[in-house]
Amino acid sequence: SPDIPGRSAFAQELFKAEQYVDMVLGYLRIGSIHADLSPQEVPLEALVRESVKKVSTLFIHQKSTTLQISSLPGTVLTDKKWFSFVLEQILTNAAKYTPRGTVRVYLAKDSPDTLVVEDTGLGIRAEDLPRIFERGFTGYNGREDKKSTGIGLYLCRRVMDRLNHGISIVSRPGQGTLVRLDLSRGRRVVE
Repeated sequence: SPDIPGRSAFAQELFKAEQYVDMVLGYLRIGSIHADLSPQEVPLEALVRESVKKVSTLFIHQKSTTLQISSLPGTVLTDKKWFSFVLEQILTNAAKYTPRGTVRVYLAKDSPDTLVVEDTGLGIRAEDLPRIFERGFTGYNGREDKKSTGIGLYLCRRVMDRLNHGISIVSRPGQGTLVRLDLSRGRRVVE
C-alpha cells in the first residue's frame, strides 16, 4: 500500500498509548500476579521475536537505530505473557534512549542462561543507577524526555521477582546500557 504521510508517526503514538495502558494494567494487577501466572516451557527465540515484533514500530520509525537478534536456542520455563511484558518494556527503553545506534539481543557468553539486551544509546548516569527500579523514579533521561512514568522498570523488577528470574542493569552515559535477564532459576533447557 502507498505510504500515507504521518502513518508511521501515528502508528508509533498508538503503540505508546497501548503500552501505557499495558503498564497501568500491569501496575494494577501486580499484587495478584501469582494467581495469573501460567509457567510453561517456551522456545526462547520465538518468545523474543514475538516481543520484538510488538515493538517493531519504534525501530521502523527510528531509521538510524538498528536491531540485531542473535541465535537464542533452547527453552525457558516462564509465564509467556508476563515475561513478554518485561521484554517489551526493556526493548522500548532501548529504542527510546538510542536515537541512533544499535540494540542487540543475545545470550551472555559468561552465562548462557542470561538474556542480554544491549544498546549504544544515551546510557544512565551513575548516580541514577541505584534507583532505577524504584517506583516513580525517572532519572535524568526520564526528566529530559518528559514522558517517562518511572513505572516501567519498577514493574519489570517486580514481575521478574515473581517469575523467579533476575534483572540487572549496567550503563555508562554516552556509551549505552546493558540489561541482563537471568533465566537460570527458570530452568532454561538448551536443545
